[in-house]
Amino acid sequence: MTPGYNYPDDSTKISDLLAPAYLVGALGMDYKPNGHFSAFIAPLTIKNTIVNNALLADAGAFGVDKATYDSAGVLLTHGKTMKSEFGGYIRLVYQSTFFKDKSVSLLSRLDLFSNYLHNPSNVDVSWESIIGFKVNKYISATITTHLLYDDDIKISIDKNGDGIPEAIGPRTQFKEVIGIGFSYKF
Repeated sequence: MTPGYNYPDDSTKISDLLAPAYLVGALGMDYKPNGHFSAFIAPLTIKNTIVNNALLADAGAFGVDKATYDSAGVLLTHGKTMKSEFGGYIRLVYQSTFFKDKSVSLLSRLDLFSNYLHNPSNVDVSWESIIGFKVNKYISATITTHLLYDDDIKISIDKNGDGIPEAIGPRTQFKEVIGIGFSYKF
């Protein structure tokens, strides 16, 4: 909901509200052999990437077509704010609780997408896992991880650490969040 910045540089914006946003429409089937596991397989899928920020769209962030400039650096056309892809999609979800008091819970979701029209062997991966702990009646804790890889998202690579990017290309991204909560009923 709020802008994201290129840490430790808090002036270079790398994300914003609806930049990016992903909208997926899929036609497939959902296989649920039990209450813990689900496998959704969709051979006909449209994945839309929305970049609702002109600066990020002009830079070609999140795989959208970037702005074009003439030889003097004058803007000719703005970057696209939407990119549509057609391909296949698989979503695997596992959810369970553990121990008699259900004090530990696990939710793991793996999304895979392959664009049929452009590099179908390069699969987009989004894998999220949430482990929840009920410590006692009032305190709970969570550990959330998110691994993300999209071949279309190009990230600057600073190989020698001098702050100047030497290359640009796809990278694996990983996020981990640890949370502690307190609740009390009045």
